[in-house]
This record gives sequence, C-alpha cells and structure tokens, in this order.
Amino acid sequence: MILITENLITQEVISSSEYRVDVLRLDLLHPEVSGNKWFKLKLNLREAEKQEKKTILTFGGAYSNHIAATAVAAAQLGLKSIGVIRGEAQNAQNSTLSKASKQGMQLYFTDRETYKNKNDTSFLVALKEKFGDFYLLPEGGNNNLGILGCKSIVEPFPDYDYLFCACGTGTTFAGMMLSKQKHQVLVGINVLKGKNQLVPEVNQTLRTLHPKTEAEVMGNEALESEWLNQSCITDHYAFSGYAGFDKTLIDFKTNFEKVHHLPLDHVYTTKLFYALLDLLMREKIRKGASVLVVHSGGLQGNEGFEKRYHNKLKR
Repeated sequence: MILITENLITQEVISSSEYRVDVLRLDLLHPEVSGNKWFKLKLNLREAEKQEKKTILTFGGAYSNHIAATAVAAAQLGLKSIGVIRGEAQNAQNSTLSKASKQGMQLYFTDRETYKNKNDTSFLVALKEKFGDFYLLPEGGNNNLGILGCKSIVEPFPDYDYLFCACGTGTTFAGMMLSKQKHQVLVGINVLKGKNQLVPEVNQTLRTLHPKTEAEVMGNEALESEWLNQSCITDHYAFSGYAGFDKTLIDFKTNFEKVHHLPLDHVYTTKLFYALLDLLMREKIRKGASVLVVHSGGLQGNEGFEKRYHNKLKR
C-alpha cells in the first residue's frame, strides 16, 4: 500500500482581534499525490487491492488533478491505470497528461458528448470489453469510499468555529460534513456555475451514508442571514464556471500569494480564498471566530492552465 504520512500542517494567514484564519496545507502532504486527492484515493486503493484488481480506470479532464494523482498512486502500487479523458487527443502533450502518461497511465480520449455517459452501464460495459477487468474509480474519486476517506481531513481540528473548502464534485465537503463537530459551520465554495446542484446531491449522499443524520446542507440562502450560522454550499463565487476567471480573480491570486506566501491553484483555491475574504469583509463570519481553510492542492495544474490561457492571463 502506498504510504503517505498524514502530518497535517496549518499555517496562520490572519490573526486579529476579530478573526483567526488558519490554512490546512494539504498541498504539502506529498509532491504528487497531494491535497484532498490522497484522502479520496486511499480507501479506494485499499479496496482495489482487496479485490485483487490489477488495473484502475478513472475519468477526468485534460488538466485533472485527480487523473495526475491516480496515475502516480497506481504506479507506486504496481497497478496499471487507465484515464478516460474528456477532450481531444492533442491534449496529451499538456503537462498534466504528459506526467500521467509517463507514470504508465493509458489515456483514452472521448468527445464531450460521449464523456457525459461516463456513469451509464452500457458505456462501462463497452470500456470493460475494450480494456478488460478493472477497478472503477469515478471522476474526482466521488464515491462512498472517497467520501469516507475525506472524513479524516478535519477530525483532528474540533476546536475551529468555521471550516471552509472548495467544491467540485462535493466529495470532500460530504466527508467533512460526516466528521465535523456539531458547533462547526462548514462552508463549501462551489467552483461550478449553474443551479448549485451540489446542495441536493450532497444532502442525498449524507442521508445514504448516515440515514439518521439531522445535518442539512443549505445553499445560497444561507448567505442571506446576518452571519453564516449553518453549513452550506454557495456558487456565488463561481465566476464564469469551472476554470473560469477574469482580471479580478487573477489580480487577487497574485496579490494574495505575495502577501501570504501561500501558493494557490487557478481553479479551486483562488476562488476559495477570494470567497473567504469577501465574506469576512461583509461580516458574514461571526466576529471572534476561528476559521480553518482546507487547501486542497491542485498546484500541478497551474502549469498547463497558464500555458493554455497565457494570452488571457497577461491582459
């Protein structure tokens, strides 16, 4: 079994008479299987070994942190890996997929319409006919084992009043909901635009994994209160959607990193910290509160992102 010592490091970024904000530096866990990716993978990898599977098959986009982490973890376990990639084969030359390929991951590209069928039985049967037997790992590690693996992220930190994390599939948020203390308010910053679908999805997941739970995740309506007092997921900071950005967000990332000496990724943690500071400015966080922000890693994706959007980033 791949071994990563879960030495969880916190870094203080704000300390005043009104707030204390610390960052949980999951990006420092491992040079390649870092951030929340390790927590999503660990129980799935254990289950793959238990089932004596020799191959891991999973899904992701051309710049997916999940794809990169899975390729490395599978290689270290001596397992084969297959990445079903959303997009064109020309993307194989980007830094993320190039690294995954060098780790032995076989890349299988699909157009975006076909990729939408990734959870359909007929599509999965076709993949088994093509590649043979494999352990199926959903996109982003978003299954029950991925969620349960994420429970241990904040278990060692019961004293914080607020917990913040970025959301893509909702896996990390759901795991943290299962382990947070009753007094803790968990705030998820959804990086996807749309109808904030993660809210009903996460609530259904929590009822499935913990039928007796009384926890109910709220949506954007939680921001209408005088201050945040219930766990919620908001998409008010999604900007133009996944991987979406504008000059405001780019300037924020540059300035934040300079001031706090804390590296951010373009897709998740930049929006996360932008949201946090905006909510602090709007006094939506109870004064005197302590806040723990989960840095979910994803820094490997910066190189490919910056090459792809070089011209726009320089405007």
